[in-house]
Amino acid sequence: MTFVGKILVIVIMAFALLFLGISTVVFTTHTNWKQETEVQKKKVSELSKKNGDLVSLLEVSKKDLSKAQEDHKAAVAQSDKRIAGLEDEIKREQTEISDVRAKLEVAQQSANTSLAEAEARRKQTEQLREQKAAVEKQANEFKIQQTDLNDKIRELERMNKTLDANTKDLRERVARYSTLLRKNNLSDDISTVKGVESPPAVQGEVSRVDQQKKRVEITIGSDDGLVPGHELFLYRTKPRAEYLGKIRVISVDPDQAVGSVIGNTVSGKKIQEGDIVSSTIRPRS
Repeated sequence: MTFVGKILVIVIMAFALLFLGISTVVFTTHTNWKQETEVQKKKVSELSKKNGDLVSLLEVSKKDLSKAQEDHKAAVAQSDKRIAGLEDEIKREQTEISDVRAKLEVAQQSANTSLAEAEARRKQTEQLREQKAAVEKQANEFKIQQTDLNDKIRELERMNKTLDANTKDLRERVARYSTLLRKNNLSDDISTVKGVESPPAVQGEVSRVDQQKKRVEITIGSDDGLVPGHELFLYRTKPRAEYLGKIRVISVDPDQAVGSVIGNTVSGKKIQEGDIVSSTIRPRS
C-alpha cells in the first residue's frame, strides 16, 4: 500500500470513530431508540457510501500514483540518458579545453620567448648605442690627442736633431779620450774604468821583478777583482816594515797581473820578490 492509500485509510478510520462516538452520545442521550437507530443506520449508510466513494477514490489515486511512478521512471530514464549525453559532451568539451589550454601554454611560452628575445635585442641595441657614443667620444679624444702628439712629434724631432748633434760631438770626444787612454797604456773599456774608480780590497806578493823596465809581476789578478789602472801600495815587512812606493796595474790575468812602478821608490830602494802589494797601506789581518 502506498503512502497516499495509508493516509486515506487513516482518514476513513478517523471518520468512522467520529461517527461511532457521535452515535454513542446520541444513543445514550435520546429515548427514541428506534428513530435514532434509523437515523444511525442512515448515517452508517451514508458513511458506507462515502467510504465506498473514498475507496473508489483510493483506487483512482492508486492508478494515478502508478501512472505517476511510471512517468517518473520514464522521466528518470530520460534524465539519465540526458545526463549521460551531457557527461559525454562535458568530457569532449574538457578534452577540447585541455587541448586549447596546452596550445595556449605553448603560445604563452613562445610569446615569453619572443618577449625575452625582443628585450635582449633592445638591451643590445642600447648597449651598441652607448658603445657607439663612447667610440665617437673616444675618437674625438683621439683626434685631440693626435693633434697634441703631432705637436710633440715635431718638438721631439727638433730635440732629436739636437741630440744627434750632441751624440756626434760626444762620440768624437769619446774617440779622442779613447785614443789618449790607449796612448797612456790605459784601457778605454768603461767597465775597466769603473773598476779603477773602486779598487777591491786585495793583497798579494811580488813574484818577479824587471828592474830595468820598473815592472813587477804579482800573485793576484782578475779573479781578485783587479783591472788595468788599479793602483796598489808596495811595501815589505821583513826584516823590518818599510814602505817602498806604488804601482799601477797595466795588464791582468785570472791569477796574476803586471804592474809598473809609479815614479821612483822611496830612497831608490830596489823591489824584491816577496814584497807585499796591497790596496791598503796596512797588512791584511
